[in-house]
Formats: sequence, C-alpha cells, structure tokens
Amino acid sequence: MPNLTLSQYDLVYNALSFTIAAMGAAFVFFLLARNTVASTYQRAMVLAAIIVGIAAYHYVRMFTSWSTAFTVSGAIYTPTGEPFNEAYRYADWLLTVPLLLVELVAVLHITGQQRSGMIARLVIAAVLMIVLGYPGEISSDVTTRLVWGTLSSIPFIYILYVLWRDLGVVIARESAEVRVLLRNLRLLLLASWGVYPIAYLLPLLSIDPATALVARQVGYSIADIVAKPAYGLLIYAIARIKTQQEQVESPEGTLPSTA
Repeated sequence: MPNLTLSQYDLVYNALSFTIAAMGAAFVFFLLARNTVASTYQRAMVLAAIIVGIAAYHYVRMFTSWSTAFTVSGAIYTPTGEPFNEAYRYADWLLTVPLLLVELVAVLHITGQQRSGMIARLVIAAVLMIVLGYPGEISSDVTTRLVWGTLSSIPFIYILYVLWRDLGVVIARESAEVRVLLRNLRLLLLASWGVYPIAYLLPLLSIDPATALVARQVGYSIADIVAKPAYGLLIYAIARIKTQQEQVESPEGTLPSTA
C-alpha cells in the first residue's frame, strides 16, 4: 500500500461513505416501492432491494478495512500493515451482478423455458466474468493481470451479445415508452460496466501507485452507484409504466395478480 496525502485518503473515505448512504437509501426506497407496482413486477423490486442491501453490507466492510489500513502521520497517511481487503468487492459482484441481469429479465414479457434458459445463460456468464477477473485483480504481475483480464472479457462480451441480440427481440414487443427506457437501461449498464475494465487496467499504466489506487476505488464506487441504485430506479420506472398500461387494459381496471 502506498503513502497517501490527506486529500487522497479522504477522497476514497468519502466515496466509500457516500456509496454506503446511496445503497442504504435505495434499499429503503425499493422496499417501499414494491407495493406501487403490479405483482408481476414486484419480484424485480425485491431483487433491486436485495442487490443494494448486499452492496451496502460489503461497502461497510470495505469502509472499515480502508480505515484500518492507514494511519495519519503529519500530513501523510501511511500504511499500518493491515491490508485493504478488496476481496469484498468481488464477493459483492459475485452476488449482485447475476442478480442485476435477473432483475432485468423480471420486468420483461418472457415466460417459461425461454425465461429460465436466458437467466441460466446470463447468470453463468456473469459468474465466470467475476471469477476470472479476480486472479488478475490481486496480482501485481502485468502478464497475469492481462491474461485474466482477457479471459474475464469473454463472458462480458457474451452478456452484451445476449442483451443486444436475444433481449432485443423481446424488447421490440414492448410499448414505445418502455422501449426507450429499456434502451437507456442497456446503455446505462454498458456505461457503468465499462468503468470496471478501465479501473482494472490502471495499475498497468505509468501512473503513480497512490493515484492509481485512489482512482480505482473512486471509479469502482461511482460505477457501483450507477449500476445498482440508478439501474434499479430505471427498472422501477419501467415497472410503473407497465403497471399503468396493464391497469388501463384490464377490463375491471384492476391490476393483474399473477405473473
């Protein structure tokens, strides 16, 4: 662990703290929002709450780990010898990334074997992406980091293929208003996930180690806020619109009660 200036240490400290608050607030919101959508889409809101709840827990652990990894000495934060446990991030992603994809499928009109098959493919690819990326994340060897990063990119590309090709067919059957939100949702997912490989590669560039460490932690935190609370809010907006549409179409003017 490199020495950090006061501003560098505080930037990560505050980024982790802000992310905890964002995840916690989103957890409460998604639980309360569950009852404002049709039962068909309530599972999506439950998944959204579970995702940010898991993330909040792991960010609390990272916050504590960051606090114990450094001690202030004058105008410099020096390592205490206690490692900053970044494995919490991968434990979080291993649980939440597959759930993010299941959450998306939950608000689409996909049933039966098609839904089960798509979920299985997306979940397996997501798990492989995270598992393959971890050996490179904890390695300081350039070759090792590049090899595992490349392997991790293969399931990532496959996920994008499914989201744009297979889900594209399903999305085309939605109303124009929902299609716009789903298009934005996929772009949001692509933009937020695009931060991770950039942050992953920072240690390989000719950047000061302290700067690389701070940029990586802040970058990951921002990406997680976009990929979880912001993503969940878009899911909620889709569920609300589809709920209103179904309420109008229902002969009795009531919401369907079955999936």
